[in-house]
Amino acid sequence: MFALQDEEIVVALQKGKLEVKGEFLLGSNYTFLAKVDYLGESLDVVYKPVRGERPLWDFPPASLARREVAAYLVSEALNWRLVPPTVFRSEGPFGAGSIQLFIQHDFEYHYFNFSTQDRLRLRPVALFDLLVNNADRKASHIILDPDRHIWLIDHGICFHVENKLRTVVWDFAGEPIPDDLVVDLIEFRQQLTPGNGQPSELVNALGGYLSQAEIEALARRADHLIAYRTFQNPELNRRPFPWPPV
Repeated sequence: MFALQDEEIVVALQKGKLEVKGEFLLGSNYTFLAKVDYLGESLDVVYKPVRGERPLWDFPPASLARREVAAYLVSEALNWRLVPPTVFRSEGPFGAGSIQLFIQHDFEYHYFNFSTQDRLRLRPVALFDLLVNNADRKASHIILDPDRHIWLIDHGICFHVENKLRTVVWDFAGEPIPDDLVVDLIEFRQQLTPGNGQPSELVNALGGYLSQAEIEALARRADHLIAYRTFQNPELNRRPFPWPPV
């Protein structure tokens, strides 16, 4: 789909000239459509400045943009390519924030009107949200590009140490996790394991965006999923769905 490889896109997002083109009006936080120009390439991106984040009572202030990057790093470590390339920049038209590659998609086609075939492709999505403890998986946060590749967006309220899972994707609740996805989880968990008494490369990378307690909670969730190998059922004592759901 892209002329550049993902590694080149990440470099462009980090180093390119950033220019705001417009604002997305739906959502709780200030979010902008922007353009990045780098070495003759121009990319549409989503820019989420830290100063535009609405404070939340249960998440640390000024942390949502960094969680967007952490979700990308986890997606890449799993080799699932679910989250578009995302970086954190210390400067921008409205200050520091996350920059994510904008994915062209049909805004009217989302989880609630997906075809049966597309719904059946969402097991990695459901598992990803269990792993990152996604507190806000809305229907419109699952998008398909023109090549029908599934992408996931909006991960600002993930990785809490307490269970915060709220999602529309409960299609597979109680089902066994497919073996190939379990293998990916095991390999991911190994990437979180220290070597020679030193933090792993992945832990060091995540450490720029999450607290140590949040990284440890991520590892525990991976251990739980590997041990039980079952998609979680909704908890009856708490709201398992986001609001609004789209």
